[in-house]
Amino acid sequence: MRVTTTTALLLMLAAPIVSAQTSAASNAPMPPEVKWGPAPAVFPAGAQFAVLSGDPSGTGLFTVRLRFPDGYKVPSHTHPTDEHVTVVSGTLHVGMGAKFETKGMMTLGPGGYVVAPANHAHYVRAQGVTVVQVHAMGPFAMTYVNPADTPRAGGSR
Repeated sequence: MRVTTTTALLLMLAAPIVSAQTSAASNAPMPPEVKWGPAPAVFPAGAQFAVLSGDPSGTGLFTVRLRFPDGYKVPSHTHPTDEHVTVVSGTLHVGMGAKFETKGMMTLGPGGYVVAPANHAHYVRAQGVTVVQVHAMGPFAMTYVNPADTPRAGGSR
């Protein structure tokens, strides 16, 4: 293989850039360890919750993770802003509508993604221990379609 002067010059110029990018990537800080705690009281008992960034009670963008035990269900509910959900691990079954119906639910595995539009009723069920990442604009709010399902009202706990 014959290397031309132009090719050699390009390789010499590119080497420091590639080296700097590799060095920067290897020195990049690792994300902080996820600190789990109980999910807010608006969720049925049993879920765990971690804030990754932002403030769910504030007005800006936030990202949280939820960890659900096997069989965990969240009855039909809405949010005032779009909710973007990515499955990190496990299996999440997602349904759209005011009534929890297993027929027709979407099944999402790791990497699966769904958007629940603002004020659009939806519900979920976990199969196996399932971790999801949610990002949305705050403030976070959750309104159950059937008020009796609201955990504080004594339903679905």
